[in-house]
Amino acid sequence: MDSAGTRRSLAGLLGTWGLTRLVLLLFVFKVFVFPGPDVTTDVSVIYQGWYDTLRHGTFPLGDVTWQYPPAAALPVLAPALLGFLSYAKAFFVLAFLADLAVLLLLLYAGLRPGKTLRGTWVWVAGVPLLGPTVYARYDVMVTAVAVAGLLAGARHPRVMGVLVGFGAMLKVWPALLLLGARKRGAWGWAGGTVAALAVLFAATMPGAFAFLTFQRDRGTEVESLGSLVFHVARHFGWNGRVLLNYGSVEFLGPYVTLVSSAALFLTGVAFGWLLLWRLMATRFLPNTLADAAFVAVLMFTATSRVISPQYMVWLLGVAAVCMCFRSSRMGLPVGLVLAAALMTVLEFPVWFEHVVASDTLGVTLLVLRNGLLVAACVLGAVELWRSTVSREPVPALPAQATRTRETSTSS
Repeated sequence: MDSAGTRRSLAGLLGTWGLTRLVLLLFVFKVFVFPGPDVTTDVSVIYQGWYDTLRHGTFPLGDVTWQYPPAAALPVLAPALLGFLSYAKAFFVLAFLADLAVLLLLLYAGLRPGKTLRGTWVWVAGVPLLGPTVYARYDVMVTAVAVAGLLAGARHPRVMGVLVGFGAMLKVWPALLLLGARKRGAWGWAGGTVAALAVLFAATMPGAFAFLTFQRDRGTEVESLGSLVFHVARHFGWNGRVLLNYGSVEFLGPYVTLVSSAALFLTGVAFGWLLLWRLMATRFLPNTLADAAFVAVLMFTATSRVISPQYMVWLLGVAAVCMCFRSSRMGLPVGLVLAAALMTVLEFPVWFEHVVASDTLGVTLLVLRNGLLVAACVLGAVELWRSTVSREPVPALPAQATRTRETSTSS
């Protein structure tokens, strides 16, 4: 891209990001009212309640909605850094800054040789599709850590390991980013970071790992893939209930345990496929690390017993990194994820009452959103396999040829 074209593209990116993020801030600060239930109550009620407990040196042991690894205490406590603002306002500002950090990371990566700004556009356009929920959950902060780790992976595996380990102690899922890592340094430093943080929190704060029990006891959330069984069954006399349970709206009643177990089985199948892919892969291209991470996060999101709207932030972040690589062929799965993001904001919060009621509109939105995620999983998995599993590995470049290529690139 010529310099004039680069400047125009950057101006468009920054202008779009600034305008859309201003609108998101106006929604979370309630200058404008977003349709549907108030998504900011998680911050002003739940997060602030956790904050009041955590600042006294203990985890919220009696609160089953605390379902996160111990390092999640850090983003919950972070608003104290902006003591001149109320807790909720400080949290929204920090979420905005995390969003900005992802933008800058993707811009830096996209402007490097061999990269593209497509990934930055995925993030800039994708986040506002989810509405103000993005700034009302701490997932955007975790995603910033994950994006930084994934971008560091090719050149700085130790840095990637530390960031992925830290991210995993914030919300577990960043551990999936290691799937395509070939250098032992990334795995070793990730494991060391997790171990160090686990020991630190276990030694200093009671209840650091109570979240494991709370996660185990969750049921089938009304937005998940498995929930479609009960949404349809309600029209044929199924006599279960929809209740707020373990911090989310879930189905309770006959066969819920069976469907939840089936979801766990599907997650196990996904893990088995990913393990098989890792054993069979012989072609590791510059984009393979990001592509594998994207497919892994997609699979574990789509098969989960819970698909909360903020989970889509994870997918957008990893998808954006994929699209930074010109060689990545994940364009169609990424496009499906963007469409799923739009469906997500419609099912929550805009028309969530229809989802809870299992009426035609609610079920249609869920079928579309979850169908898009499943399609993205299948297409992403097929593309990952095609691009990396072959009978013969890619031959390594001779040392002299490598030096010649590096010299010509830098010049």
